[in-house]
Amino acid sequence: MSASSTPVDERLFAFIQKQTIAEDAYLRDLRQAARQAGLPEIHIAPEQAAFLQLLLRGAGARTVVEVGTLGGYSAIAMARGLPEGGRVITHEIEPAHAEFARQWIARSDQAGRIEVRLGNAIDTLPTIADGSVDAVFLDADKEGYVAYLGQALRMLRSGGILLADNVLAGGHIADGSGGSATAQAITRFLAAVQAARSLRSVIVPLGDACLFGVKE
Repeated sequence: MSASSTPVDERLFAFIQKQTIAEDAYLRDLRQAARQAGLPEIHIAPEQAAFLQLLLRGAGARTVVEVGTLGGYSAIAMARGLPEGGRVITHEIEPAHAEFARQWIARSDQAGRIEVRLGNAIDTLPTIADGSVDAVFLDADKEGYVAYLGQALRMLRSGGILLADNVLAGGHIADGSGGSATAQAITRFLAAVQAARSLRSVIVPLGDACLFGVKE
């Protein structure tokens, strides 16, 4: 046994992908349709979708709030990890993205379990009651992550799960020179996470990495 970590290069990551639940045909078709519709190609990676789904299932989560719907890929993946009666409430600021997601969700095996709320999440999240949510997934504008964190900690019950995508900022998070605006925003977010006394977290290096935290 080694006390050090094994660096994951492209060869090892390809191996990890092969050992992960494969992306199903519906989500693959959704990705392709989203590309053809001109949506940004920023869906979570298939291995991240599998991780979120299994994590939520293992935690017994019933109510999940997502910030950043895009085409509905992650919302469908997460809803599949919830028990009967579970639901995902996903927030999207772009009307075209919300409409695309609604159409694909309505045709999916998770129709009726996902609600798409249109509007700026800073305005829509406060409508969700304190301590009423089992998990929150952040995958929207990185500049808003610190504000979304505050809302997430309010909404989450004790023992609830916080998830946030892109915390490696495309690999620029450790540049040490300020980096891109995204890297700077993620740096502020991670500092806020570290300062939150009610939250314990780790970074899971799948895709562009996902922060996984539990509220005490």
